[in-house]
Amino acid sequence: MVAAVFDSVASKYDLINDVMSLGIHRLWRRFAINLSGVGPGQRVLDVAGGTGEFTGRLARAVGPQGLVVMAEINTAMLQRGRTRWANQDLGVNVRYVQADAEHLPFPDDYFDCATIAFGLRNVTDQDAVLESMHGVVAPGKPAVILEFSHPAVWGFQPLYDFYSFQVMPLAGRLLAGERDGYRYLAESIRMHPDQ
Repeated sequence: MVAAVFDSVASKYDLINDVMSLGIHRLWRRFAINLSGVGPGQRVLDVAGGTGEFTGRLARAVGPQGLVVMAEINTAMLQRGRTRWANQDLGVNVRYVQADAEHLPFPDDYFDCATIAFGLRNVTDQDAVLESMHGVVAPGKPAVILEFSHPAVWGFQPLYDFYSFQVMPLAGRLLAGERDGYRYLAESIRMHPDQ
């Protein structure tokens, strides 16, 4: 189910994220990078990297002497990520690996940071993903998780639910021809644990 959802929306995924979040996801990503402390010359792993939005931002942060590895299990999303930065001078320090987040194929303690942005709720075994990320990050270095959650503001839940279960699927259908996939995404947010 999850693979089919991402296969069907890969080509329009970034546009839909912009429309549905009103561009706010870009601010969240910038905040997460600042919080991570990632800087020039570091090695960073972007788990469940999707179409490479976060990967490109990380590549800019580590510079040409650094390395960013985008790990993504879905072929369509990985290909989109690979072509996204091809003409923007970010290819020098970015590698693309098709990999299962639950079993990351990298040496222990190799990365200075690992990130997962809006992907943790889509995996089968979240504990396995967190353990796998922990294993490949050097001791004392961060793992940054950026994820949707339930609204923390009292009284906001009905509006949030309406937007998530009515507006998002409709926008998904209009923009990508995919209503059910965006209903799944709304349901996955609801099922994901609170902050």
